[in-house]
Amino acid sequence: MTHTNNATLTRRELLIHLSKLLIADTIEEKIDRIPLSMRPKENQPLRCCVHKDRAVLKYKIMALLGFNIDDETDELTSLQDYVKMAKARTEVTPKVMTVVDEACSSCKQGSYNVSNMCQGCEARPCAVNCPKDAIRFVNGQADIDHDLCINCGKCMKECPFHAIIYRPVPCEESCPVKAISKDENGIEHIDYSKCIFCGKCMVACPYGAIMEKSHIVEIFQASKSNKKLVAMVAPSVTAQFRQSIPKIYNAIKKIGFYDVLEVAEGAQMTIEHESKEWMERMDENKQFMTTSCCHAYTELVKKHIPDLTENVSDTPSPMVYAGKIAKEKYPDAVTVFISPCTSKRHEAYSENDIDYVLSFEELGALFVAHDIEIDNMDEHIDMEFAELDAQSFAYSGGVANAIKNIAGDKLKDEIIDGIDKASIRSLKQIAKGKTNANFIEVMSCNGGCLGGVNSLIKGARAMNVFKENQKKIHD
Repeated sequence: MTHTNNATLTRRELLIHLSKLLIADTIEEKIDRIPLSMRPKENQPLRCCVHKDRAVLKYKIMALLGFNIDDETDELTSLQDYVKMAKARTEVTPKVMTVVDEACSSCKQGSYNVSNMCQGCEARPCAVNCPKDAIRFVNGQADIDHDLCINCGKCMKECPFHAIIYRPVPCEESCPVKAISKDENGIEHIDYSKCIFCGKCMVACPYGAIMEKSHIVEIFQASKSNKKLVAMVAPSVTAQFRQSIPKIYNAIKKIGFYDVLEVAEGAQMTIEHESKEWMERMDENKQFMTTSCCHAYTELVKKHIPDLTENVSDTPSPMVYAGKIAKEKYPDAVTVFISPCTSKRHEAYSENDIDYVLSFEELGALFVAHDIEIDNMDEHIDMEFAELDAQSFAYSGGVANAIKNIAGDKLKDEIIDGIDKASIRSLKQIAKGKTNANFIEVMSCNGGCLGGVNSLIKGARAMNVFKENQKKIHD
């Protein structure tokens, strides 16, 4: 499993520990020892002391057991007790992300600061151009009075030595909709009335303080029942491992799934319905239609750009169609969507045909915990693969191309590759009709689902692996 930083590595290590205990059915007896084994006394602590490190791990495990941190009513509640409560739980909640307050190191409010690169120049453009007279010189060095500073950034722009820097709060800076902010104690909290569940804050936090709640306990509980466990796999999974698609799917079966279905099967239905819907809207002289497959985007429209609502396609996402296919094929099955993103966990909450969601990170942890080498899996699998256009939903521009292949050249597309503050401004202009396109594809993550926040591999490398795997099954 690749990793991008130590916070990511810690989360994945916790998932592996948790999975191993679930597999061995020793989770209740041994879970309270995970923080001790990961942060032994003889090791140098990451924070003030080993006890703080262990407390942070405890709360991260609590999130992986499917709890919000504010569910805690007694600090003496053990992880063993939380396991028992998780096993007894009968439903999941729509609050799919939680902030581990013990890990949140209370980053100072985003501000401009003078570094030691300041030369104390005679020109002093920083002070001259400050609209609030917030800059003084002390011992020949610029100093910003943050009680007066309004964070306009003019001083940074004017400094010829680039001596003034902006220090952001990473999670707040990454959130495109200002859904995360500090409370009176300096701890970050998520405003779910604003949150679009894109997961960007989770990736941005350098302390790993923002956690996605997991369904892994529920999935293991379901595997012990007499019901069939059916995996519905997002097309982008083929970019996560260099092995062939049949080997990946057989590895998924090896960890306890009765069958593996491609979400791309659902994408084929989305293509059929969405292309027909687009043509009908054009016949009605509608100016444009946008995609609806990215749940973070549809949440963005619902909560922040309501003027776009009537332009969003009514066609369900590939995951929704795949869930219906799975339930029709296996009416009593427990359906699990294997996902590259956090928003699908929220979308699944309101869909009766999707029982649980397993992230790519969690899938990778399960492979490690089961000691599965994908290379050793059978190359053959008895299934027909979805068409290439349906598989192309995995990357930015793929949906538009798939619809265009049916709708024809009358379709003029515009691609919004990633939701951020700039693209939201563009979407608000589009909502006012300021676009020459009649079909707008919107993906929350740069690169589309291949860039999902739960992906193990991203960027050009992910695209290369994806194309290699697709070529093998479609040639």
